[in-house]
Amino acid sequence: MGNEVSLLWLFVTFFYIGMFTIGGGLVAITLMQQTIVDRGLISNEQFYNMIAISESTPGPVGVNMATFMGYKFYGIPGAIITSFAEVLPSLICILIIARFILRFRENRCVQTVFGVLRPAATGMIFVIAVNLFCNVLMFLPEDMDGMEDVVRRHAFSELFSWMNLCGYMLMFYLRHRFKWHPFFIVIFGTLFGIIFM
Repeated sequence: MGNEVSLLWLFVTFFYIGMFTIGGGLVAITLMQQTIVDRGLISNEQFYNMIAISESTPGPVGVNMATFMGYKFYGIPGAIITSFAEVLPSLICILIIARFILRFRENRCVQTVFGVLRPAATGMIFVIAVNLFCNVLMFLPEDMDGMEDVVRRHAFSELFSWMNLCGYMLMFYLRHRFKWHPFFIVIFGTLFGIIFM
């Protein structure tokens, strides 16, 4: 496929995403949707498939998605450059903070800034959660031939089935009662889905 964007554009875009990813990878997802999906580089379906893969593989979801996008357009060099661009702002911030943290950690202005950032990050995470819910359950291929309502009912029944609810509760119990590592929870949940879904 032809490269619709330049490597420099990808670097700048993922540097911007990395700079404003405050609150974790889900915030990066919101920013990526605004800069990549809305530009038409990938479809909504491809984007949410990319989220599923990135969440299932080791590493931060934002970095995984940056790697995926770089590889999609420019192969391994693109993956390296977009991954580096994604983490570079954090690296710069950590170096600056490490230099001045003891001097400024009790500063009232610094505490105020972090007090504002927390609810802002929470709001961005809520936005992507709603988008994920709506798009995953409501997105339907164009060639459904009048079966849209049937598929939607099936999607909702699968999401809220007793078997799924029991699976969620079991994962929660194993995680908090026996302190299972999240890696084993992911593996166990995958096997649960393969066997019972």
